[in-house]
Amino acid sequence: MATRYKLTVTLAAVALSTIFFASCATNPVEKPQPLRLNQITEADRAPALPEYQGKTPGKKEKIARSFEQQPPLIPHKIEGYRIDLKKNRCLECHDRPFYKEENAPKIGGSHYKDRDGKELTHISMARYNCNECHAPQTDAQPLVTNTFQPAK
Repeated sequence: MATRYKLTVTLAAVALSTIFFASCATNPVEKPQPLRLNQITEADRAPALPEYQGKTPGKKEKIARSFEQQPPLIPHKIEGYRIDLKKNRCLECHDRPFYKEENAPKIGGSHYKDRDGKELTHISMARYNCNECHAPQTDAQPLVTNTFQPAK
């Protein structure tokens, strides 16, 4: 009886190993495709610079917001706009004294309040770096398909 059991187990093992090796031999293994576009020894190529939707401020219509409370998108290029502790180029058009003259959207009232809600005469330093929330837009094609529908 033990011999018969050994024979059955041995035949089953041989059959399974034969099937396994036969399947490996008949299916060619595809070479994996790397995510890099070039060889690791080559220098990386920089992507092309995007074209911004509006070249000059004030020449392009406002971009519709996709959801409530979304910070407005910048409809013009901002290359060369200086934003540092001494100067903020955005304020030259969008700050309270200038926005009407420049026909630019006014900075929201929340930007003139400190963290305790106290009204300020100047923009709060917590809101001074415009590019943290507001971004210029390009005519780039989406990287992936998207079914997002904006708020109405």
